[in-house]
Amino acid sequence: MPIHSLAVFCGSQSGNNPIYSNHAEELGKLLAIQKITLVYGGGGIGIMKSLADSIMENGGKAVGVITTKLLDWERHHKNITELIVVDDMHTRKKTMYSLCDAALILSGGLGTLDEFFEMLTWNQLSIHNKRIFILNSAGFFDHLLAHVSKLEEEGFLHESPEERITVLEEPQQLLEYL
Repeated sequence: MPIHSLAVFCGSQSGNNPIYSNHAEELGKLLAIQKITLVYGGGGIGIMKSLADSIMENGGKAVGVITTKLLDWERHHKNITELIVVDDMHTRKKTMYSLCDAALILSGGLGTLDEFFEMLTWNQLSIHNKRIFILNSAGFFDHLLAHVSKLEEEGFLHESPEERITVLEEPQQLLEYL
């Protein structure tokens, strides 16, 4: 299935390693050049800001989905194509999933992990069959991926995680799947 819109889940903080924001900026440019719509959390700070700024600066399209409560916390981005405001986090995630053809997980905190695991669980339960990518910037997700492998080794998964997750080390690797 071709990818016309990509949900990107990432941090509302920038983290300690500049590669996280640098990869987000590279991704934004890549998406703009490929004419792929970004669907993201709508924030105007952290990695979310780096990503949205980059896609907009490069002539792309960014759709943000944010809750009313997060409007102030994440200082919603004021210069994106469209901002959708929803009542709660569940509706936010569901809206983002409905607007995308695939999802990419960048570095982030607990919210990013929540979004990743919910998307992965929905995929496993056949609620959707959208591709899930992880951008493993500077090995950020190494421990998480090892734990997911441990889940498989211990018999807690119905199938290999590689069936559902594609791990990328650099943003440009996404081009192979577009």
